[in-house]
Amino acid sequence: MMKRIIFTILLAVAVLCACSAKGSKENESAGQAEAAGPAANQAAGTNGEALKDKDLSYAFGLAIGTDLQNFGIDYDTDEFAKGFKDLVEGNELRMTLDEAVMKIQLALAAIVEKRTAEAAEKEAAFFTENGKKAGVITTASGLQYEIITATEGPKPTAEQTVVVNYSGTFTDGTQFDASQPGRPAEFPLNYVIPGWTEGIQLMSIGSKYRFYIPSALGYGPEGREGFIPPYAPLIFEVELLEIKDTDPAMFGQGF
Repeated sequence: MMKRIIFTILLAVAVLCACSAKGSKENESAGQAEAAGPAANQAAGTNGEALKDKDLSYAFGLAIGTDLQNFGIDYDTDEFAKGFKDLVEGNELRMTLDEAVMKIQLALAAIVEKRTAEAAEKEAAFFTENGKKAGVITTASGLQYEIITATEGPKPTAEQTVVVNYSGTFTDGTQFDASQPGRPAEFPLNYVIPGWTEGIQLMSIGSKYRFYIPSALGYGPEGREGFIPPYAPLIFEVELLEIKDTDPAMFGQGF
């Protein structure tokens, strides 16, 4: 999200600069048209109106406004419009474009810092409360799990490959990943996130566990943009179907 809004802002700056340059050229053209006479001036005005794409202009406003709202930036619509108008019309500016971009970046960084701290606190609170539930076991690393179906037998090592059915959800129940029905997933245990590597080694064939994986054992505090939010606890239900020796030819060297 951070990269997206920075891109939108830089795009807006580029558009503003282009508009400013366009405005200068239009003023120059208008002067030439005026010198040429009323007929030429009228033709130039008609062509200028025809070149304006109102839907495109509206689209830019909609896109920028959407990102500002989604990111939680508290902005003044009148001042937003004034900044745009001042630049396009060549009025005196309260700040340079470089100063404007710096101000925006500092504001975004403050929002990210605040949201990150809130997410970290929320994650810690979740695991504290979840660990108190009956049947939930917490390991030394912070991984939490429940045994849904228990079986006896050999357990995989980190160097082996497993075949599993699984589904992954966030704490609100939203599913973000899953094996396909009738098509179990197969992968080496040392090729997945640490929470999986540790957790599945507790299982025997036929068993089914529910894992609660903290970000430190998942995708890290930053998560994965567009996929896993920062400090997001991940909940996986996993059924272990098969244990195999890892085939380097299938998964590449180093597994």
